[in-house]
This record gives sequence, structure tokens and C-alpha cells, in this order.
Amino acid sequence: MEDRLARIRLMLGEERLERLKRSFVVVVGMGAVGSYAVEGLARSGIGRLRLVDFDVVRASNINRQLYALGSTLGRHKADLAAERVLDINPHCRAEKMNLFADTGTFDAILEGSPDLVIDAIDSLGPKAGLIAEVVKRGLPLIASMGAALRTDPAAVRVGPIKEVVGCPLAAKVRNLLRKSGTHLDFTCVYSLEPVGELKKKRQVDPETEFHEQGRRRAALGSLPTLTGIFGLTIANAAIMKLAGTEK
Repeated sequence: MEDRLARIRLMLGEERLERLKRSFVVVVGMGAVGSYAVEGLARSGIGRLRLVDFDVVRASNINRQLYALGSTLGRHKADLAAERVLDINPHCRAEKMNLFADTGTFDAILEGSPDLVIDAIDSLGPKAGLIAEVVKRGLPLIASMGAALRTDPAAVRVGPIKEVVGCPLAAKVRNLLRKSGTHLDFTCVYSLEPVGELKKKRQVDPETEFHEQGRRRAALGSLPTLTGIFGLTIANAAIMKLAGTEK
């Protein structure tokens, strides 16, 4: 294991690497953004990861989700995420939860006072609900805003959600959080690139089924590059924060 983290040690030093090894991170959403966020965290030596997603892999996921392969169709994303984490870092405590994030599962998802929570949920309601719960509990948070419809990697930013411009999802999340009385002092990853006319081209994804805890929603086009960049940007921000090198 020491050889696996040698480059991280050279970059951050022994003390900061040890901080990463002691860190406990919860990632909710193992899709396009979340899968790449987990990848970066696993390869950095994070000591404990709780991986949460109720969904299974579908063919329409293959263009952008790390765990989506021809050989993994129909399998739970959280199961696949945990398997991959342990293959990368056998010393990581990888916990899988095949759960839908809502008021009935927040206690289980956030149990144990994690050092950081990463929100990579696609759906607006569950996303805002999780964020509100994490903020209420005083837990550190990094949330992903909209990666779909973007093409410019240079427009990706990290900053407080209250300062985000040009992201329709962030505007909707802010509106819901204000209505619930949730403060807006948490970090998010977002894009300055306007979605423009592309937003009008969204359509219902024929492979998205109705779920007991969810509903069919409009599918937005996305590139594997931009969603991956969002996820790795989240991972990088998390690593810097947990290692104590955050600017």
C-alpha cells in the first residue's frame, strides 16, 4: 500500500497524507460526477468512504459513468463503486449503501459524523433535501451543480453557492434552500458556461424507469469529459480541504 501512495506522499508530505488516511467521506450519487469524485478520493488514500446510490447501471449510462460497462448492466452502482475502491486501495473502509436519499434515510447516510459530505445527486428535490440536512447538522459539504450541457472545461469553478452565476440548477437549489431557511455558506463545483439553446433539446430518457422513490425526468445531454472533470474537481477540492492545504 505504501508504494500506491508514494506519489501522494511526495506531493503532500507525510502529515497531510496521514490526515487523508484518517478521513471519512460520504459520497451520495454514484453517477457521472460522483463516480469520478470517488475515483479521485480512492486513489488519494482516503481511509473511509461511504458510497450511496439506490440505482442500477443502464446502457444509457455508459457514455459518462465510470462504473457503467457492458459487463455491469443491471448491477447496483454502489456495489460496483465499493468493489472498485477496494481494488484501488484495499486498506480503505468502503461502505456501500443501496439507498435513496430522503428524510427516511438521512440518519443512516450521515451516521458517524463524516469529515466531509459530497453531494452528486441529479434530482433537484433529493439534492436540496440532502444539502439542507447536511448544513443543519453542521457537516462540511461540497455539492455538484449542473455538469450537463456544458462543453468548456475552462469554465468549471469551485466556490460558495451564493456566488454561482450561469447555472440554472444552482438557482433552483438556492431557491429551495432559502424557502427551508438553510444558509448558503457551503462549497460547490459549477460551470460559468451558459447552457443556451441546448437546454431546449432535453427529452425524456426512454431508459429511465419509474422508481418507487423517484420519477421519470427529462434527460439532459452530457459529455463524458465534462462530467468527469466536475467529479475530479470535487475530489481535488476535497483532498485539499481534508489534507489541510485548502486555500
